[in-house]
Amino acid sequence: MMDLNLDAPHSMGTTIIGVTYNGGVVLGADSRTSTGMYVANRASDKTTQLTDNVYVCRSGSAADSQVVSDYVRYFLHQHTIQLGQPATVKVSANLIRMLAYNNKNMLQTGLIVGGWDKYEGGKIYGIPLGGTVVEQPFAIGGSGSSYLYGFFDQAWKENMTKEEAEQLVVKAVSLAIARDGASGGVVRTVIINSEGVTRNFYPGDKLQLWHEELEPQNSLLDILNAAGPEPMAI
Repeated sequence: MMDLNLDAPHSMGTTIIGVTYNGGVVLGADSRTSTGMYVANRASDKTTQLTDNVYVCRSGSAADSQVVSDYVRYFLHQHTIQLGQPATVKVSANLIRMLAYNNKNMLQTGLIVGGWDKYEGGKIYGIPLGGTVVEQPFAIGGSGSSYLYGFFDQAWKENMTKEEAEQLVVKAVSLAIARDGASGGVVRTVIINSEGVTRNFYPGDKLQLWHEELEPQNSLLDILNAAGPEPMAI
């Protein structure tokens, strides 16, 4: 018997990115949530707030990533009250690591934690499927990240400015959207530094077009008319 997966879980076949820069971090993601071939949400927000100074980018199963984020937000809130000061990025990442590792048989989600704290400044932590935690200068995840490894090897550099880092993130997500069918929609970024958090939004129709992508057309007739010379008069 063939196993027909009729109720495919909502999966954020995704592009998520976190980069450090000189003074903080920039997180970015696309906005497509799909169920198989069907786009369940074209404008999802995959960058979720955990505390005032720590955010997480979510990929994989939407439900799994949401429940992990919800638990960690709750634990960090308690932790902040007990401590009387904001949680660090490292503590936030380790809480996620603990949940992801202890439930590795049940969870299918890869996460990137990014934030700023007064002890270590801007930090990025990758927490892939098995529940390991890796501190990295930049992290990429989701189905779209396959198309970005070579690009980041070439384009990433240390001590970028805030503007350079955000431009890199937006460019990378738009490149992944152009190639990966499971990534799409809009690009959302979150910039976190000593001054706080800034969220930015880049609509899909304002993103740079790559390779052989066509400019948006209003109708099929526009494409037909643009394709060749005028039809012969009879």
